Amino acid sequence: MNTAEWHRIVTQRDVQGLAQILDHHAVFYSPILHTPQKGKNVVLAYLRAALKVLGTDQFRYLREASGDHLSVLEFETQIDDIMINGVDIIHWTDAGKIDEFRVMIRPLKAIEAVHAAMKAELTRGS
Repeated sequence: MNTAEWHRIVTQRDVQGLAQILDHHAVFYSPILHTPQKGKNVVLAYLRAALKVLGTDQFRYLREASGDHLSVLEFETQIDDIMINGVDIIHWTDAGKIDEFRVMIRPLKAIEAVHAAMKAELTRGS
């Protein structure tokens, strides 16, 4: 996996492409949940919901730092009138599959807005 492929998936909201780049043992670290979410299907559900909730026309990556198997991407977007600033930390395997995905979000109002929107989307998706 490279970040160009990730950017394409986000821009096109390509859920099928997302499913193809997730490792079977992927782990998702949420800014809201205390425990890591494990397994490809679970991670896919969270990232699919995030593509809908956060991946609006206002979403954009601001900065990016990448190294061996790791990328850190700072983003911003908006839900209603709340500006959201966050970071995606993505780790991938030698085979190019995402095996770890962490999200950090600020400020507190943004976390609360994302929590409510993600909960609604995940409930709808089940």
